[in-house]
Amino acid sequence: MVDIIIIGGGPAGLSAAITARQRNNSVTIVTNDPAKSGLYKAPIVENYPGLPRISGPELLDKLTAHSVEMGAALKTGKVTTIMPAGGVINIGYGTEILTSKSLIIATGIAQTSLFPGEEELLGRGVSYCATCDGMLYRGKRVCVVCQAPDAEEEADYLASLGCDVERIHMREVQIKGEKRVTSVVAGGEEIDCDGVFILRHAVAPHLLLSGLETEGGYIRTSTSGRTNIQGVFAAGDCVGKPHQIAKAVGDGLVAALTASEYIR
Repeated sequence: MVDIIIIGGGPAGLSAAITARQRNNSVTIVTNDPAKSGLYKAPIVENYPGLPRISGPELLDKLTAHSVEMGAALKTGKVTTIMPAGGVINIGYGTEILTSKSLIIATGIAQTSLFPGEEELLGRGVSYCATCDGMLYRGKRVCVVCQAPDAEEEADYLASLGCDVERIHMREVQIKGEKRVTSVVAGGEEIDCDGVFILRHAVAPHLLLSGLETEGGYIRTSTSGRTNIQGVFAAGDCVGKPHQIAKAVGDGLVAALTASEYIR
């Protein structure tokens, strides 16, 4: 178990990691491939103080190297579940469960539009993690909505468990059911199924963490980065505008200080 897990390897998350390590907290950062981030694609960053005309990749690489040199552990992959329990926080990451005393969410902006029926049936047939929930559907029919690089691999894994797998590569999907998922509509065809695995590059934080309060599409926090859930903090673009690197770095610092106080 570590003191702080940080979800997100952008400026907010890396700033939080540096500050947390300065307070002698053990830190693990879980992040998607940095090369797919908006900052990494920026040829020039004009407004970061002290580093005029630095490229996005160079700035991100510098921040990452700094956090690692400070002693933060870095894991690349997709978080699929967040489960607070018994005073600790469990993070589902790939086939692993990571455990920490506190969590900082620094995921940036979730650009994903939800499918009709997705949020309503989450946990009642809708899942984001084949590894976590696949055994529940052995011998049953499941749809896999493939929108991430590892989606086919996850679909193969479900098939290996004995699931009857229907792969869907459509961008428009409707999930139907009342108490549980009963079917998925894609490409004008309705497919009867017992469950649906939606495999995207990333999942919006409030869908990963039940009960997390949001407002206007952003995570609601206090000025110190606290969310409504004990031990969970947030920083950067996921908490609101302006979407600027300097603000994200400051948010990360504040959230890490608050998380350090919480741990003490």
